[in-house]
Amino acid sequence: MEKSKLLDYLRDVTNNMPADWLNLTTHRLDIYEEKLAKTQFLDRFEELFNENNAESAALNELPTAFDYIRLGHPLSCVLEWAVAGLHHIKSDHVISFSSQTIPAFAVLRKNLLDQKNTLITHTGDLPESFDAQVLREVYGYQFDLQKVDSTEEISAFDGSTVFISQQENIGSFNLPPHIDFVINTHPKLGSIIVVNGEQNNDYISEIQHVRRRETIAMTPANTLLALNRLSGSSSRDNHDTDTAANKALVSDTIAEVTGTHTKALVGSSGLSVQYAIVMGLVHDAIEKHPEKAIKIVVPPNCYGGTNDQARRVAACSDNVEVMDLPVDGGQDMVQSVEVVLSKIAEEDAIPYIIAEIPTNPRVEVPDLEKLRDVLSRERTTGEGEKAIDPVFILDQTFCPNVHFLGDDEILSSVRTIAYVSGSKFPSGGKCTAGFCVANKKAEALMEKIGLHLSLCDNEATPLQMEILAQQLPSMLQRIEGAYLNTREFVNFISTHLPEAKINFVSEELAAQGFTPSVFSLDLPTKGNTEEEKEAYKRELNLKLINLMIGRIPDESKFCVSYGQLKGCYWTIPATSTQGTTKEGDKDYIVRVALSANLDLDLHKKVFSEFVSQI
Repeated sequence: MEKSKLLDYLRDVTNNMPADWLNLTTHRLDIYEEKLAKTQFLDRFEELFNENNAESAALNELPTAFDYIRLGHPLSCVLEWAVAGLHHIKSDHVISFSSQTIPAFAVLRKNLLDQKNTLITHTGDLPESFDAQVLREVYGYQFDLQKVDSTEEISAFDGSTVFISQQENIGSFNLPPHIDFVINTHPKLGSIIVVNGEQNNDYISEIQHVRRRETIAMTPANTLLALNRLSGSSSRDNHDTDTAANKALVSDTIAEVTGTHTKALVGSSGLSVQYAIVMGLVHDAIEKHPEKAIKIVVPPNCYGGTNDQARRVAACSDNVEVMDLPVDGGQDMVQSVEVVLSKIAEEDAIPYIIAEIPTNPRVEVPDLEKLRDVLSRERTTGEGEKAIDPVFILDQTFCPNVHFLGDDEILSSVRTIAYVSGSKFPSGGKCTAGFCVANKKAEALMEKIGLHLSLCDNEATPLQMEILAQQLPSMLQRIEGAYLNTREFVNFISTHLPEAKINFVSEELAAQGFTPSVFSLDLPTKGNTEEEKEAYKRELNLKLINLMIGRIPDESKFCVSYGQLKGCYWTIPATSTQGTTKEGDKDYIVRVALSANLDLDLHKKVFSEFVSQI
């Protein structure tokens, strides 16, 4: 690929790109084929490059890149494609990260599981947060470190050789054949890893999966800066933000919204925060109870990222095990917690429970007083000793306005940490950042959680903080407006399609403050056998979604998100949020999320058309 042609094209693309590439967490969801989510964008983009077509209209017609911005987006795909083209390698060998440290951790993780040696070489200092002792003792990663002046000093090694260097032009690489992984870092932008050589192909999906579950891709704004530096353009490099003021405003607003007084931690995404929580708790357990087993308790049908991440943590340690917690679709959370905590106490293990309230996707709320009581109950081990009390890790993304953790609130007597995905209500879909808070009983754990958020370089970026500072103050108002629209739509569906089963909070729960904007819809079906009924319902699910997004393309989207500033989002959990969930635990139902800003009458009208067709 001719260098000058590629760089000229890059400059044209960044000048003409759609504004949504930079400002939204999703682009052109109406052009989205799930099976092609990781390839279709670049395939079409390559066609435009070959035609030397960088017109705005053509770029705007490109399909969604990846299935969610955390994993990749148009600009990160373009950056990786450009780096690959300049160095004559395949684009999937180039992977960008918002974190400077996690690309190396991704290699270490795979080599831990493969029992393969790793040599990490570097020029200058490693990123400030890189803590070799914690990586060895808590994550179980084994590696040698070597500081060098150049790659020529690196000798042959029996295992994987990683080379890390800080580069002002993060997209410019030297790729000597005896180095397996080359990582360029930049203190403001993040990092790019190049998987060097076909012999390392089996690392690509593993590194991408770490990006999917434990961190995020380089953010759109930072990717644009990287592209500008790569192409020699500096037209958009200047963006001033008062990070200290934004952090203070975000911290104060989170305290007000959650009713807590402990310091909040803000990460690059909800899963980045969740990973810091889990690893921070594992670290605390290793220090305080080094001989005891750790049990991470997770609902089997919860959000796939939560479920998968917990199992990935357990896969790296003989001392960590995942246990199922049935909580949804007729299963009682309180009863399930009692059963699992009794079993863990008997084994004298350490219980960490992750759960969503309301549950996902069936939007159920347990009896909170009974939940508090069962979490607070003192238990004894099989030897008659006092069992370790649980830490309750609460995903309250559906209802971030509920005060679970205040001094006199329902979970104040239980060690509890709550977290929220910031791509939903906190930012209204403008960025992926998330946050977590603790009640006073769990406050001491936040130091370790913060350490692991920093170790993984997963703190929110300055621009993410700025977006949260802009959006958080209006969150409660948006939650209220979205709930009112959702309640009205649910009531409409109940009247016009009474055979459907709707999962949504009751009026009584809403009066207690549970006002989500998400509901799930179990459509009526028909057939002579269970297989026929299931097949008919799955076909009907897609018929409804396709009708809504086809008739209302400006507002209805096929997406897993919610809490956005405008529009309505439709998905089938079994094929989206539960992508890595066991088949028997998946939910083949429709999940719908409404915002405070949409044409509800038009959505009712189109839904009525759907009812008339079945």
